[in-house]
Amino acid sequence: MMDVEKQLNGDHAMHNGTNGHHAGSLSPTGSPKAAINGAGDGLMKKPTAILDDKHKRRGRKLSRSNSKDGVLGVAGTPNFVAPHRKWKNSRRSRNGFGRGLPKKGGAGGKGVWGKPGSEIYDEMEEEDQNDPNFDLDAFNSSHNIELKEVIPDMTEAEFTKKVEPVILEYYEHGDTHEVAESLDDLMTAERRPLITKIAVEMAFEHKQSQREMTSVLISDLYGRTITSRDICKGFDILLENLPDLILDTPDAPHILGNFIARAVADDCIPPKYAYDVEKDDGSLNAPAREALTRANTLLSMHQGWGHLDDVWGVGGALRPVQTITRQMAMLLQEYLLSRDLEEAQRSIRELEVPHFHHELIYEAIVIALEALNEATEEAFCNLFKTLDETCIVTPEQMEQGFRRVYDDMTDIVLDIPLAYSILDRFVQRCQRAGFLSDAVIKDLPSRGRKRFVSEGDGGRIKPVNLSARDF
Repeated sequence: MMDVEKQLNGDHAMHNGTNGHHAGSLSPTGSPKAAINGAGDGLMKKPTAILDDKHKRRGRKLSRSNSKDGVLGVAGTPNFVAPHRKWKNSRRSRNGFGRGLPKKGGAGGKGVWGKPGSEIYDEMEEEDQNDPNFDLDAFNSSHNIELKEVIPDMTEAEFTKKVEPVILEYYEHGDTHEVAESLDDLMTAERRPLITKIAVEMAFEHKQSQREMTSVLISDLYGRTITSRDICKGFDILLENLPDLILDTPDAPHILGNFIARAVADDCIPPKYAYDVEKDDGSLNAPAREALTRANTLLSMHQGWGHLDDVWGVGGALRPVQTITRQMAMLLQEYLLSRDLEEAQRSIRELEVPHFHHELIYEAIVIALEALNEATEEAFCNLFKTLDETCIVTPEQMEQGFRRVYDDMTDIVLDIPLAYSILDRFVQRCQRAGFLSDAVIKDLPSRGRKRFVSEGDGGRIKPVNLSARDF
């Protein structure tokens, strides 16, 4: 290194000797370094020109670095951010390591909640198995988890809530095949006995026609959806619940006995189910014993089991008109003998023909005209008034029945000569009772006066009197 300096200094001295105008700037010792620093150590240092260039390059480099670090701005002016604050807010690692990324992916720092969902991983931290409080069973149960789809079983109340609309819809369309398809998705081995229970309980609250449809439904579901054992279990539940069912349906034992007898006649359950009442050991309640006795009585009749097909009758408008008319006539004759208004109302409801009640009114008026008895007229007037007050017969049906009699009076009078006068008296009685409309009373027909031969004219129109001069 020193040889290089000497060589440089020698060349510089020769250069200075040839250019005398630079000699005056040297120190007396002849050393440029001594002239600059004022030190004469006898050694020649680096030339001043070389030092100046080095200082200029270093100055430009420092200027660029200072401007880049925020010390100097544009045109050499200082920035407003202090260097120590910029270093404090820097994301670089303090220890010189790291890639300059934010801590914890942006979820770290004071007062920070962390990344969304990071709280889940707090519970999944690895536990130290050497910890004295480490629970191996809990660790295995929490880490060896197998997820399976679990469908909770429906309770009896939920199952009943789903089956009732299906049966109510069946009462409208009468298609047992559709009911079976609707129950296929809900059916399990434990729920099959509930089908008979729900269907019969709903039939308790309906009419005879719906009870007939319920018996048909049980017969059609047998062998496809439910078995004989399921039907017997359903009847067992009903027999056990009879004390509670009587509160809403007083004749529940009688109805349940009919259902049991009909199920035996349809070969859905064995006959011994009804005959077991004779071997009762006291476990049956009184209503259940009454229901089984009713079923045993129906099955023991001499006519056989064929008559059980009509145990509920032929309900509704499915019957022929002649059959309905005959039943109404029998109902009215029974009422004339007993004068029991409540029994008459019950019988009329059981007919289940509200659209055909005008026939009942027509038949009653004709019977009153044929009786020629004011007591019969009074009885039918009381019946009509009761039917109007209880809304069993609508005013439209009542009016239609009277008008039918009005239209047929020309034929009725052929068999009953006094029909017009009797009808007039009966209508006035009904008017005083207050259930006939003014329009019906106004349209009451009246028979015109007929001239007879006994009056001297022979029924002919008398000619105009002739004067004496015309003879």
